Amino acid sequence: MLALQKVRPAKGVEFREIGVPEALAPRDVLVRVHSAGICGTDLHIAEWTPGYESMERAMPVTLGHEFAGTIERVGEALSETIIGTRVTARPSTTCGRCDACLRGDEDNCTARKGIGIGRNGAFAGFVCVPYDNCHTLPDSLDMDVAALTEPMTVCAEAVATAEVQPGQTILVIGPGFIGQGIAIMARAIGAKVVVIGRDDGPRLDALRAAGFEQLIDTAKTDIASALADLAPFDAIIEAAGVPALVSATLPYLKKRGIFTVVGIHPRPAEIDLTSVVRMHQQIRGSYRAPAADWDGVIAFLDANQPLMRQLISHTLPLSDALTGFQAAQDRVASKVVLRMGEP
Repeated sequence: MLALQKVRPAKGVEFREIGVPEALAPRDVLVRVHSAGICGTDLHIAEWTPGYESMERAMPVTLGHEFAGTIERVGEALSETIIGTRVTARPSTTCGRCDACLRGDEDNCTARKGIGIGRNGAFAGFVCVPYDNCHTLPDSLDMDVAALTEPMTVCAEAVATAEVQPGQTILVIGPGFIGQGIAIMARAIGAKVVVIGRDDGPRLDALRAAGFEQLIDTAKTDIASALADLAPFDAIIEAAGVPALVSATLPYLKKRGIFTVVGIHPRPAEIDLTSVVRMHQQIRGSYRAPAADWDGVIAFLDANQPLMRQLISHTLPLSDALTGFQAAQDRVASKVVLRMGEP
């Protein structure tokens, strides 16, 4: 089968022909992939930006961790009755053997591997995943929309970390898919949402089409002018990965407000800590969501399919994945979804 892989610790990814997994661990399932989304992580891996050096031990490794598909085959410890089940899967896999796992503290597993990072992922016709990581999809949920589950759990976790409440005004920095999803989740709670980007016309347009009005392109106006009349914000959620924007926007956070960082940053950010102390502000990091939250996000996607489908800007066959990577890199794409079954 065709697979898009990271082959060496350098810039670039390659298409390769690989075999369909034959031997399965006792509690693993083989999933026939229908749809898989291109993530910012995939772009970082393709560019080989710092922070992914641990992948070298797994290379060559198939990328892709946002996906939806159907269980095709099961390991010996599982019942064949689950064959045909439509699923998505949490991409962070645990070992079950380290001290943390044996204590039931799987979140601190010392041998954690990411699907599409430390083990083969879903940019291929089939992917092997632990069944314990799988979440069943309702028959009513379109597979392309279902492939948005993992990034939307990241969005839900960011909104929860920021403690967004109805009636609050929040600022979302970065209109990429994570920023878009955060805005949608925050609005669903009842918050008023402002989103800023820079030279992000297509992605801001996608939010405008989704009903958002307070959208700011800082290429056309400076941050101070744009935010002065809208501040202070109850919460700021940073999803751009631009260190300078942390210090640039902190002054617009209200006293005792929460600044939540979701973006992956290439270098440290400089922060006026004295101001943070005197304003009683909190700075928090947000990453993956707990397993218990996934089914709620799946239900949200199922109930809001027309809205979520609007954010899928490109739908391409796997063979055109590099076109999708470029569209995402150029920031003309909100979300690129690859379909594995198409030529």
